[in-house]
Amino acid sequence: MLDAALRPWFTLLGSPVTGLELLAFGLSLWMVERNLRVHPLAWPLAIASSLLYGVLFLHSRLYGEAGLQLIFVAAAGWGWWQWLHGHESDGSGLRVHRLRPAQRWRVLVATAAAWPLVGLLLRHATDSDVPFLDALPTVASIAGQLLLARKRVENWPVWLFVNVVSIGLFAVKGLWLTVLLYALFAVLSVVGWRAWLQLERAGAAHG
Repeated sequence: MLDAALRPWFTLLGSPVTGLELLAFGLSLWMVERNLRVHPLAWPLAIASSLLYGVLFLHSRLYGEAGLQLIFVAAAGWGWWQWLHGHESDGSGLRVHRLRPAQRWRVLVATAAAWPLVGLLLRHATDSDVPFLDALPTVASIAGQLLLARKRVENWPVWLFVNVVSIGLFAVKGLWLTVLLYALFAVLSVVGWRAWLQLERAGAAHG
């Protein structure tokens, strides 16, 4: 069954596009659309698309991205619970709002510190040919996922950064449908950023 899923359906810019990549593509777009609307269905869709992309990235020797998908699955389960049952520090229901400046700096410093460590791990522990390029969106995505789970507006600029870097990463690997997906993700990150800022201002986040 896996061999059938990884069989090319057509060629895009000289590279094969598999049925697995097509399905992951569709589920990922649906997931982002649900995130824009702050709808909990985004989380099971994230789990399904992450599992599919994990297989695809492993097949493409993108080990950082493949491992990241497993982290995404675990984080999606936590995020799903947070959106349904999570609370703010004052006991109120989880709502869309921004981080304090000190919190933003902590996220930035932690991500910057983790990048070279993950890059070195991929260089020495795998046969990856793009260890540091693979590591950068890997560590930034973890930050974005955690911020998204807590309904922090800053998840969207983090995803914008991740998506732009990932476009280059997947282009190097010839995953052109995924390049298209991440280009769409980049645009949707801007849309989501604006939408969540409006939700924060209106105090009308929907869980």
